[in-house]
Amino acid sequence: MIIKASNLQDTDKIGKIIGESLKGGTVICLEGELGAGKTTLTQSIAKGLEIHDYVTSPTFTIIKEYNGRLNLYHMDAYRLDSEDEMYDLGYDEYIKSDGVCIIEWASKIKGLIPKSAINITININYENNDRELDINGEGEQFNIIKEKLQE
Repeated sequence: MIIKASNLQDTDKIGKIIGESLKGGTVICLEGELGAGKTTLTQSIAKGLEIHDYVTSPTFTIIKEYNGRLNLYHMDAYRLDSEDEMYDLGYDEYIKSDGVCIIEWASKIKGLIPKSAINITININYENNDRELDINGEGEQFNIIKEKLQE
């Protein structure tokens, strides 16, 4: 499913809908070039999870935790050289928790990603600076999100 976001308000609305729809144990993988809006989308998803803290990029810390309706574990694999590095950071505990994991640059650790993950690729249209969010996945959680976004 492809959704267009013409501005930050659109991205915020999309993210909130996704966040409000999430159940514990969900993994969301975010892809897109630098500056595409991965962290911005995560901030909006966090609002839908009733997280009131300011969400920032975990590029240097790799994993940041936030408390809300569901705990959010925001990860960034950009600086990792191997999947083993993610394991060393306790990845297994986060991914098997009843919180929500959002992983930026998830393709760098694709061997660790569960099949039930929701994949979102953000593409920039440079002509008008809008975004296309290509959202796909399998299973109940993806179907719920898809239904809510189509409303």
